[in-house]
Amino acid sequence: MAIRWGNYRTGPFYDELIQAKNKPRPAAAQLCSYLRNLSDKDLEEYKTAANTAIHVMGITFTVYTEEEGSIDRAWPFDIIPRVIDKKEWLTIEQGLKQRVTALNRFIDDLYNEQKIIKDGIVPESLLIESKNFLPECIGVKPKHGVWAHICGSDLVRDDTGTVYVLEDNLRVPSGVSYMLENRHVMKRVFPDLFEKYNILPVDDYPSQLYDLLSQMSPREIEQPEIVVMTPGIYNSAYFEHAYLAQQMGAELVVGSDLVVKDDDIVYMRTVEGLARVDVIYRRIDDAFLDPEAFRKDSMLGVPGLMRAWKAGNVALVNAPGAGVADDKVVYAYVPDIIRYYLNEEPLLPNVPTYKCINKDERDYVIENIDKMVVKPANESGGYGMLIGPHATKAEREKFVRLIRRDPRNYVAQPMLLLSTAPTLIENKAEARHLDLRPFILSGSDIQVTTGGLTRVAMRKGSTVVNSSQGGGSKDTWIVDMEAE
Repeated sequence: MAIRWGNYRTGPFYDELIQAKNKPRPAAAQLCSYLRNLSDKDLEEYKTAANTAIHVMGITFTVYTEEEGSIDRAWPFDIIPRVIDKKEWLTIEQGLKQRVTALNRFIDDLYNEQKIIKDGIVPESLLIESKNFLPECIGVKPKHGVWAHICGSDLVRDDTGTVYVLEDNLRVPSGVSYMLENRHVMKRVFPDLFEKYNILPVDDYPSQLYDLLSQMSPREIEQPEIVVMTPGIYNSAYFEHAYLAQQMGAELVVGSDLVVKDDDIVYMRTVEGLARVDVIYRRIDDAFLDPEAFRKDSMLGVPGLMRAWKAGNVALVNAPGAGVADDKVVYAYVPDIIRYYLNEEPLLPNVPTYKCINKDERDYVIENIDKMVVKPANESGGYGMLIGPHATKAEREKFVRLIRRDPRNYVAQPMLLLSTAPTLIENKAEARHLDLRPFILSGSDIQVTTGGLTRVAMRKGSTVVNSSQGGGSKDTWIVDMEAE
């Protein structure tokens, strides 16, 4: 037999599938029993079937290298799913809804009354020095008070089993297409497992997204014109832009396909002439959206787009300026933000975070930098950070200089012992670290994906899960044990 759970080593970490003494967790018992009965030959066939499906379905992501530029790679996928009991998931879901409600209230407040600053909960300096606060958005009131319509919050679990929010992605979060495709691949490879298990579905995401975008239309019409706006084929998430547009039956456009006329209305160029656009699901960063308002050299955006949005003639999803809350320093204040706007205690904890802008916290970080993960305020994708325990002395000294030079730009967190899950490495199950990105849709109500995108650090001992840096992915099963 290929997978012998008796030989599986979890180490000091919480394992998502296996408890102490190599007993499967209740929600994963059936899966572990099934995997135990597979031979090496079976596993090889299943892996080949998964890779073939990924190839046939054209599931790729783009990586950039200095030597070769941008290259399309097949999506790295592990066939052992991650399993979470529905009962636990419902608590996580409530925590995510609470969090995104408070964050949308916070963004709306910052661009309007700024009560949270006047009441001294968040320092004004945080706003003044924020790279993502856009003065152009002051006074805007989007529909339903929602700025971040689509949020991807990254969750991690520590060695005690506690689930933490590691960060909130409120600008243009990506990865949901891979969550959907992971499920399609698993259904093709293990159809019998889906008959035995009560696994909650994820396939309704495109229709939920379409309904949300339709709700945001400024015109009360039955079928608003919705477009997905992409920077183009060289963007690392282009597969996702094309996939979601196709799944929703929406047009996929680049900036040059759209024009804003003197009436401050956005039109799409079509063979029949200009057609009015109601909703733009934009996958372009704020800076490139509109050369009239932001970067004059942007070839990706649409001149006048901000005028049309501020006039209420088009919905932009996510709204420009939502990234003001997508900042590692703002993250440190989210528990206070929840208490301030909702008068509730946070249901999901933050990872303890030290703000280098605060002298005492900065001194503590510098003294303990060998134990810290140091992150810049506005980078994403695992770039520009220091993992203290794995860094060289020279790297740590460099980061001390960076922190002293620009304390506002850095936060630090203790190194968490991230949870693991069995991952197939040459037909043997080995423990690998992982995280989870659920997607939260906010419109007139809030919906959370059932599970999300589980990303895995495929290299032994690594905690960097990003696909651009060698990470892979698993299907995420939310299992209804009571229905079983």
